[in-house]
Amino acid sequence: MLAASFATILFCISAIAATRSARLMGGTEANFWRLTLACLFLGVWAYAAGIGASGAAFPLFWLSGLVGFGVGDVALFQALPRLGSRLTSLLVHCLAAPMAAVAEWWWLDTRLTGTEVLLSVVILGGVALALAPGERLHLPRKVFWVGLFAGVLAAFGQGMGAVISRRAFAVAAEAGESLDGLSAAFQRSLGGMMVAAVALLVVKREHLWGRWDEPPGAGFRQWRNKWQGSWGWVLLNALTGPFLGVGCFQWALKTTPSGIVLPIVATMPVVIIPLSVWLEGEKISRRSVAGGIVAVAGVALMAWWRSST
Repeated sequence: MLAASFATILFCISAIAATRSARLMGGTEANFWRLTLACLFLGVWAYAAGIGASGAAFPLFWLSGLVGFGVGDVALFQALPRLGSRLTSLLVHCLAAPMAAVAEWWWLDTRLTGTEVLLSVVILGGVALALAPGERLHLPRKVFWVGLFAGVLAAFGQGMGAVISRRAFAVAAEAGESLDGLSAAFQRSLGGMMVAAVALLVVKREHLWGRWDEPPGAGFRQWRNKWQGSWGWVLLNALTGPFLGVGCFQWALKTTPSGIVLPIVATMPVVIIPLSVWLEGEKISRRSVAGGIVAVAGVALMAWWRSST
C-alpha cells in the first residue's frame, strides 16, 4: 500500500513534466529520452546493488516492459489525440484494474476478498466521477472507434504488464533470488526502450536525420535547440516516472495483488488536480472534487483494511 501510494505521487509529478517536455519536443521523442535516461539510472543501481539484466525472471520482466511500456504507451498516445486526456484516462485507469484482477486470478490464482473488491470499485468509481467528460463528445464515428480501441488496448497493456510482473516476482522467489523494485524496473525498461526506439525512428526519422532538401546538419541543430529548453523537464520526467515511480510500482506488485495496486495508482489523475491548478492554471468542477474525495477515501479505507487483517 505504501509503495503504491509513493508511485501515485511520483507519477503525478511525472505527468506534469511529461506534458511540458512533450509540448517542447514532441511526445514520441520525449518518451524515448525519458526511458533512455531512466534506463541509465536504473542500470547503475541494478548492476551496483542488484542483479543487472540477469536472473530467472528476466525474460518475464522484459516481456512486461514490452507489453506495458510498449503496447500500452503506443496505444495511449494514439488514444489521447482522438478522445482527449479525460476520457482516455477514464478508459485506461478504470479498465486496467479489472482486467489485471481477472488475468491474475486466472493465471496466478490470486483471489481478492469481497471487501477488497468493494473498495477497489469505490476507488475506481471516484476516479470515474472525477474524470467523466461534462458534456457529450462530438467526434466523427471513425475517430471515436479508433480512439476507443486504442484506449482499451492501452488499458490491456497496463493491466497485463502488471500481471506479468507479478508472475516474474513469483518466478524469482521460486529460484531463490531476491529482486528489488528498481532492479525489476530496469529489466522492464529494456523491453520498453526497444519499442520506444522503433517508434522514434519511424515517426521522427526525417527530423532526426534531416530532409534531403535541407542544408547538412540542419536536423541536428533543430534537435539541439529543442533540448536547450526541455532537458530539465525530460530529466524530471525520467526521475519521477520510469525510474523512481516504476520502481515503487514494481515494489508494490512484489507484495500486493495487481487488482489492489492498480486502483490505487488509478487515483493519479485525481491526485494531480491540485498540481494542475497550481502549475497549469486549470479550473476544476465540484464533481471532480467530489470524485477525488471518494477515490482518496477509498484508498484510505483500503490501507486501513489491509493493515488490520
